[in-house]
Amino acid sequence: MFDTHRAIAIGDHLPLLAGWLGWAVLVIELFAVVILFVGLARFAKGYLSSEFAGSDMVARTTRANLGRIVLARYILMALEVFIVADILMTLLSASLESLLFLALLVLIRSVISYFLEHEIQQIRNEENDL
Repeated sequence: MFDTHRAIAIGDHLPLLAGWLGWAVLVIELFAVVILFVGLARFAKGYLSSEFAGSDMVARTTRANLGRIVLARYILMALEVFIVADILMTLLSASLESLLFLALLVLIRSVISYFLEHEIQQIRNEENDL
């Protein structure tokens, strides 16, 4: 009974819109990758400058922790952008499998976000103790 039921996908009735959304998803995903690379570049710059600045250990640790916070923020931003792309992909396919896949991705990304936020808070607490 359920095997013959097929969800209605956007592409079935609006193929032009589905094609445009497919390209939009690609652009959104590339934007998320750019966010990750920008965050990595900023982290690498901060890390290298803190290591070669010749400052004391406390100053280097503070700069390294700031770099970790910046990187975590960029990762969180990229994850949010990837979720937007996944939601659009689910709209395109409109299947139960893609909906379950989206739910799993959102769950995984939410767990990652939670632990990144926890790590950021822990780094801030360590900084306040210095």
